[in-house]
Amino acid sequence: MSMSQMSEPGRPTDVPAAGPSTAPPPGQERGGLPLSPLLALATAAFMAIVTEALPAGVLPEMARGLSVGESAAGQTLTVYAVATGLTALPVTAATAAWRRKRLVLAAVVTFAVANTVTALSSDYLLTMAVRAAAGVAAAVVWAELVGYARRLAPPHLVGRAIAITMAGVPLALSLGIPLGTLLGGLVGWRATFVLVSAVSAGLAGWIAVSVPDHPGRRSRTREPVLGALRLPGVVPVLFVVAAYVLAHNILYTYVAAFLDARGMGGARDTVLLVLGVASVAGIAVTGALVDRLLRPLTLASTAAFLTAAALLAVPGGGAALVYPAVVLWGLGWGGVSTLLQTAVTGAGGDRAQPLLVTTWNSFMAVGGAAGGLLLDAAGPGSFPWTVLALLVPVLLVVAGARRHGFPALRAPEKR
Repeated sequence: MSMSQMSEPGRPTDVPAAGPSTAPPPGQERGGLPLSPLLALATAAFMAIVTEALPAGVLPEMARGLSVGESAAGQTLTVYAVATGLTALPVTAATAAWRRKRLVLAAVVTFAVANTVTALSSDYLLTMAVRAAAGVAAAVVWAELVGYARRLAPPHLVGRAIAITMAGVPLALSLGIPLGTLLGGLVGWRATFVLVSAVSAGLAGWIAVSVPDHPGRRSRTREPVLGALRLPGVVPVLFVVAAYVLAHNILYTYVAAFLDARGMGGARDTVLLVLGVASVAGIAVTGALVDRLLRPLTLASTAAFLTAAALLAVPGGGAALVYPAVVLWGLGWGGVSTLLQTAVTGAGGDRAQPLLVTTWNSFMAVGGAAGGLLLDAAGPGSFPWTVLALLVPVLLVVAGARRHGFPALRAPEKR
């Protein structure tokens, strides 16, 4: 450590671990964005979601292959989400000194191995074990994506870089999962998992060639991740993450039951396609404007989803209300991961990232469980009202956190 690093007041105590320095990626020197590494990272996000959610599209076939019931097979999704949520903090701490590229590559290779074992396994416990391992790998991916995007982008384009890397999430939900389901019907669920494994292996090669390396961090006095909760703005952002993700997953997980109740069961594929296209539009708008309009975009995203829930809550509303509602839902949801990632890193820096990962994945799991309870107790008509009850506080918190969390004028991000 140089003398300036030791003595400069207010300097962060975390310093890069020893290792060769890396030059800025091509394009950054000219103030642009290096698209190849950013797209590779976006594909890592895509594969994390596809690996997690693919069993939902082939659940009956997978259950028969594992000789278990569909409810037991469905727990292959739950164990993945729980593993991601529970391990985000300890894995981040344990791998803090690793070089970043090595860490991301290890996670993507784990996806490839886990999907291969899933494709070959007829043992339920083995399948659950490798699904949990893939969930841990996903925790690594989510913790690293935003930090990488920030390092790859010039300061005035950080939000846009985050938008590119996070675009893999709605694309996986809107395109990857339906495609996986289609392939499962055509070639079988095992062959589909083999294909996903092959794509993961190819992605590892792309990352190895395209993504620059960065050193890890070592510090004798590293501040604990939970210390980020004391920073102004972090708790409001995490509240918004929890409530928004919970609202979305209650409705998304059981959208088929909701559509069946409205007599639109035969239009599920079309409805999800509309949701996906609208989400892509939301990504595009967010990526173009997030660096200047974080607060207005977050308010608009929440208001769009609120309006969608209000339309869906109209008793007996058919396609004339459902399709406009789904468009608004997609526009709001598409950019929300970028908005909340940008907000949490602005408020708490890299230390807050694992907290966001833990909150996001925990409330994804809670959403599935809560939606099931609501479905049994009150029927699918209760979903829009629950979304409304969750999103009104979100709108109030975003509106109130105008100084910290969702500021009208963004301050330089904490590192």
